[in-house]
Amino acid sequence: MIARPIVVIGDTLLDVDVEGDAERLCPDAPVPVVAGSQEHRRPGGAGLAAVLAAEGGAEVVLVAAFGDDHPGRCLLGLLSGRVEVVRLPLQGTTITKTRVRARGQTMLRVDTGDGRADPALDARRAGQIESLLRGAGAVLVSDYGRGVAEVLGPFLRGAAVPLVWDPHPRGPLPPPGCTLVTPSESEARTLSAQPRLSPDRMARHLVRTLRAEAVAVTLGGEGAVLARRGGRSTRMPPPVCSTGPDACGAGDRFSGAAALALASGAPVEEAVGTGVAEAARFVENGGAAMVRTPAPAPGDRPRTAPEVAEVVRATGGRLIATGGCFDLLHAGHVSLLRRARALGDALIVCVNSDASVRRLKGPGRPVVGQRDRVEVLRALQCVDAVAVFDEDTPVAMIERLRPDVWVKGGDYTALDLPEAETVRRTGGESVILPLVSGRSTTNLIAAARAAR
Repeated sequence: MIARPIVVIGDTLLDVDVEGDAERLCPDAPVPVVAGSQEHRRPGGAGLAAVLAAEGGAEVVLVAAFGDDHPGRCLLGLLSGRVEVVRLPLQGTTITKTRVRARGQTMLRVDTGDGRADPALDARRAGQIESLLRGAGAVLVSDYGRGVAEVLGPFLRGAAVPLVWDPHPRGPLPPPGCTLVTPSESEARTLSAQPRLSPDRMARHLVRTLRAEAVAVTLGGEGAVLARRGGRSTRMPPPVCSTGPDACGAGDRFSGAAALALASGAPVEEAVGTGVAEAARFVENGGAAMVRTPAPAPGDRPRTAPEVAEVVRATGGRLIATGGCFDLLHAGHVSLLRRARALGDALIVCVNSDASVRRLKGPGRPVVGQRDRVEVLRALQCVDAVAVFDEDTPVAMIERLRPDVWVKGGDYTALDLPEAETVRRTGGESVILPLVSGRSTTNLIAAARAAR
């Protein structure tokens, strides 16, 4: 058991797999048609390395840059509850890699996004990172050439804990003294600037030039070759034959498993052997394509608004939210909520607290207290979660939940809504749905009082 957390530092990407069957060619071009497709989303890059390390039983803290866009929010949802996240700012848009696959075979990959880590780091965040590193069991740098390793590199010089560095050709060189550097064979050729060297000689060369304690050059299905400072290189074949068709993520599994082993006190040879074995099994079991966000069990639907928002983002869905007092729930309310829910994949209802209703409606309201109003709303099949806010407007709740669509009922325009600017700024849109004629809480209250 590892007593202290593993800190993963690096660039997080959003990976999307579009899965289907390809049984015919497109009539207007000699390309296959992928039909009956389903989409699966997962963290990529350092995010995948962190999730895989957490699945190995460790407490994991991921330090990465996240964009304030839909892919970035989806990534945060995918990671929520699996690893702790320290969020750095991102300049540009979140990198998204979409692979189109037919029967397990990747046919096309489309990369979008241009994001890089913001080089500016405020003092509060710098202090938090220094504290994290002091308390780490091991540090894994999963560099994908998008700036996080460059920004945080100065914090890692002279690290007092095992430091595993998985380099990228577009990223910085590992600092001297790394416990283990884990380039692939192609990355090692770039790092060494000696493309004609054998993997064994490249590993020995990199130990000297990088001034690392050890370098393990990974060789895919052939395992790895390990070189230690002042020692010979050693070939480390996998214990099982990795015959899986998709090796995506194998490097992340290797480096993460090696970091976990080092954190538990294993010598570097044992750590590399563990990494080779875990990577081989990972490929044998289908690779990164088999990494899935756990679905809620039947009868265990998330009830809090943040939980619902995280699940929707993790699965790439569309989050709908609406707000109001919902005092004396009537047919007009139910109609509005059903139509709102039909716009997306989950509906969160933001409800004014009793104090908020009194400020807005007067001392005689609400007729029904907030606890009962929440309970009635939760009982509706079209409502996925209810959140109570105490302010006069739901602006703070919108900023927290970041819905894709904010729904209100009425005969005014979206520009009239006091929260419209917040919705737009957080990446959503406002939709106005017409109310059901003749249905209102005010009329119900008036009729009840007249009947006394």
